[in-house]
Amino acid sequence: MDIRKEYLKKSSSIIELALEEDIATGDITTKTIIPITESSTAKLIAKQEGVVAGLVIAKKVFETLEKKEIKWDQKIQDGDFVKPGTELVELSTSYQTILSGERTALNFLQRMSGIATKTRKLVDQLNGTKTKLLDTRKTIPGFRYLDKYSVLIGGGNNHRFGLYDMIMLKENHIKTAGSITNAVRQIRNKFHDKFKIEVETTNINEVKEAIRSNVDIIMLDNMTNELMGNCVKVINGKIETEASGNISIENIRSVALTGVNYISVGSITHSVKALDISLLIQ
Repeated sequence: MDIRKEYLKKSSSIIELALEEDIATGDITTKTIIPITESSTAKLIAKQEGVVAGLVIAKKVFETLEKKEIKWDQKIQDGDFVKPGTELVELSTSYQTILSGERTALNFLQRMSGIATKTRKLVDQLNGTKTKLLDTRKTIPGFRYLDKYSVLIGGGNNHRFGLYDMIMLKENHIKTAGSITNAVRQIRNKFHDKFKIEVETTNINEVKEAIRSNVDIIMLDNMTNELMGNCVKVINGKIETEASGNISIENIRSVALTGVNYISVGSITHSVKALDISLLIQ
């Protein structure tokens, strides 16, 4: 199963909500000035370099507005790296559809391309290591399918999708249960081996307890590289490891060199900068 296609299948309701938010009872400016019968051609142009993601979503925006078939001449594919001035798409349809869908289409395309671009930059820093980049649940509410799709397009990997598909025991869970051991025991008693269990740790003693509890993944949270390296040696490949906390383009490679299996980075979705893309009427 191609998870990217599955994510895109979920996009229709997101697009409809976005168009309802922007257009509601109608684009009063466009409908007043532009005759409904008038057609036009427009081009989507990259204004800065980066990785493009979300072209199929932009197309769906215009298709949702236009009753007739649109002409969509796509020059590149999601995942392609582009330079300023690169033409992404030539679109031909009614003038009203182009103007009414422009901002919504660009909002999707720019954000998704921004995520893919930042993801690719971080993934490039991991070249030559065994470490993989993971996303997080720090996404725009309601936008998670498209955020995680964009991470995949950029070359990253998806962590758990939500609270329902994997167990993650964080500080507050462990505090409530009394210990890592107690928390894991409660989970195993209820679910046995149905879900993977990941445990957040902050020091080597917690790491040793997590090893004894036979969890599936140990998160090394906000540790120095020296401490993280020592924890990786103690774990000795018996359990997968994930580094998390304050990861940036400047330090991600040094974190990877500690030997961790995964590095999760929330900023690729929670504070990404949109890629500059324009729509130009011909």
